[in-house]
Amino acid sequence: METPVRVQLRDTSAVAVSKKLVELRRTGGVVTQGRVLTLIVCAGDARGLEASISAATDASREHPCRVIVVGRGRGDGPSRMDAEIRVGGEAGASEVLILALHGELGDHQESVLVPFLVPDTPVVAWWPNTSPAVPARDPVGRLAVRRITDATNAENPRAAISARLAGYTPGDTDLAWARVTYWRALLVSALDQPPHEPVISATVSGLRTEVALDLLAGWLASRIDCPVQRADGPLRVELRTPTQSIVLGRPQDGRVATLSRTAKPDSLITLARRDSAECLTEELRRLDPDEIYEAALSALPKVEYV
Repeated sequence: METPVRVQLRDTSAVAVSKKLVELRRTGGVVTQGRVLTLIVCAGDARGLEASISAATDASREHPCRVIVVGRGRGDGPSRMDAEIRVGGEAGASEVLILALHGELGDHQESVLVPFLVPDTPVVAWWPNTSPAVPARDPVGRLAVRRITDATNAENPRAAISARLAGYTPGDTDLAWARVTYWRALLVSALDQPPHEPVISATVSGLRTEVALDLLAGWLASRIDCPVQRADGPLRVELRTPTQSIVLGRPQDGRVATLSRTAKPDSLITLARRDSAECLTEELRRLDPDEIYEAALSALPKVEYV
């Protein structure tokens, strides 16, 4: 369905929404059977709602899915559900259900969601803003095989990422981890070049609020047996060996990074900051536990903050 369609249903029910979905599929050719997963976006409130929907629909172009955005409406008053269905156009390869739960219904999100899950497909839950302390114990998190948080958008990002280990369950991950995928790959590639010396110290610097760098420092601490520091300052990573220094740095808002090595010419590499859609797309490629992410969280206490 190329033509964008938006249908709003006020004070509705799961049965009415399901009937409308069937009607749209009949008239527009949307094939639910082609969905590979159900992505639940736990929006909480309206903060960044459209940005989250846009990221989810962009990710659906690689992973066709049903996107269910669930959030709380008015906390007072009678229980009711308002719904919006989006198909075609900016909805990408997905069909998007936006559910606003009012009154006491907001406390029973999992019961509302179950009728809308695509049968025989895995469920992924994503909290783009505030996330539960233990995602796997959250009522919505219990429905999912993969649970994605984003500490970058928390009120206190560093405290949020530090608390992830205590509530970690296999299947958890954070979009901050995907934001440093290319950084990790470039550092591994640089260390894979002669003279193949051990790293004797490492420093990761950048904005205090950029918790992706905290995870990068934790990953280094889990992989190399040497001091790892996390500093506030220019965006860069420096690895020192007995005979050389390897520095990967980029302007804070830039798109091109510089890789410098002692006695060798600098290399320029495209390394823009990854947005939520790109990170979400990467995380949806795997539904099994990410042991390396867990190791990075476990090694955060080893990181020295300076």
